[in-house]
Amino acid sequence: MIHTPTSQTNSLIAPNPGEVLSVTQLTREIKQRIEPAFSGVWVRGEISNLRRQSSGHTYFTVKDEGSQISAALFRRDAERVDFSLREGVQVLVCGRVTVYEPRGQYQLVATIVLEDGHGKLQRRFEELKNKLAAEGLFDTERKRAIPPFPKSIVVITSPTGAAIKDFISIIHRHNWPGCIRILPVRVQGQEAAPEIVEALRLANEKELGDLIVVCRGGGSLEDLWPFNEEIVARAVAGSQIPVISAVGHEIDFTLSDFAADRRAETPSAAAELIITGFNALQERFHQALRLLNRLTDYGIQRHRQALMLQKSRLQSRSPQHQLQMAWMRLDELSSLLVQQLSKVTLNASRQMDKLQLRLARQDPQPKLEMAAVRLKHLQQRLSNAGPEAAIKRGYVMLRSDDGQVVSDLKDWSAEQILEAQFRDGKVKVGKADGR
Repeated sequence: MIHTPTSQTNSLIAPNPGEVLSVTQLTREIKQRIEPAFSGVWVRGEISNLRRQSSGHTYFTVKDEGSQISAALFRRDAERVDFSLREGVQVLVCGRVTVYEPRGQYQLVATIVLEDGHGKLQRRFEELKNKLAAEGLFDTERKRAIPPFPKSIVVITSPTGAAIKDFISIIHRHNWPGCIRILPVRVQGQEAAPEIVEALRLANEKELGDLIVVCRGGGSLEDLWPFNEEIVARAVAGSQIPVISAVGHEIDFTLSDFAADRRAETPSAAAELIITGFNALQERFHQALRLLNRLTDYGIQRHRQALMLQKSRLQSRSPQHQLQMAWMRLDELSSLLVQQLSKVTLNASRQMDKLQLRLARQDPQPKLEMAAVRLKHLQQRLSNAGPEAAIKRGYVMLRSDDGQVVSDLKDWSAEQILEAQFRDGKVKVGKADGR
């Protein structure tokens, strides 16, 4: 058994001798646990690294997108394989998982190898595709153009599937005016291919439409296989009426797609393709209608302008218009006369104001008034500078008996009597002490 290390393993203490496994012991323990659990398993995958030994044993790898496993097919089991093993083939492998102890690797020991059904169909598809292509069934030269404006369409499909509902919904949404005829067929199973071929024959024989659409929704390769049948591909290629093949989704390709005159990724895409020409024609019609309306409006506008011009010319020559123009001219002259008179009057008024201003400047009265003011001012200054003003300020003025002012002492003799004038009166004075 596998020994579980104790918690001491994570420490610095060495493990017990009984807890340590050799590589061989560990590999054997893994082998004993794995092999009973996977003693009989089925594995789907792709063969790669195929190697055949002289002993009759075959070794290969089974892989898918995410992983791979080595496989061994021993001679006795290899002799029972009913197809050729080769690189890239999808297979179903039944076997047991073993551990190869010398290398410590697990591998699948196969006892049964079957070709995967999907792989068979894919190989058959490629073989039939190459065969029909070699006959020129898919050549571009033989394909016919899809009518841009089909009046009627034949749709070969299941009447209850989502494909026909989507197809009709898109057609009606764009108001396509044509006719749609549905030929109901099975689109899956063994009976589907003959029914599709019969519907194509009937559509061509009765000339039921201008265009045939063969369609169905998505599905697996097995579900879409009726459209890969040789009889269907030949019937599509041999149709006298152009055929659009709209089978599956964008990633799905069938032989009817290659044989048809045009492939559409989905039934909805086929509907969009059909209405493309109608939409383009409708758009051209609307553009032409818009252009016609613009030209009509332009013509009406141009004639209206010409009519208005003639009307204006006629009105300009009428007596009433001439009278109106004369009145307008008279009013204009009257206004001009008023303006000129106003201008002359204004200029005369301005000239009179200038003369009055000059006359006012020459008037002597202001000068006399200014001279009187100046004289009064000088009189005031003279009065302020006179002796009376000094006496009023407290000074005394001495006069001799002849009335002369005595200002210096040398001008005064001892015998001379002076008159002293004070602010409040006069008095006679003489030299008393001889000084």
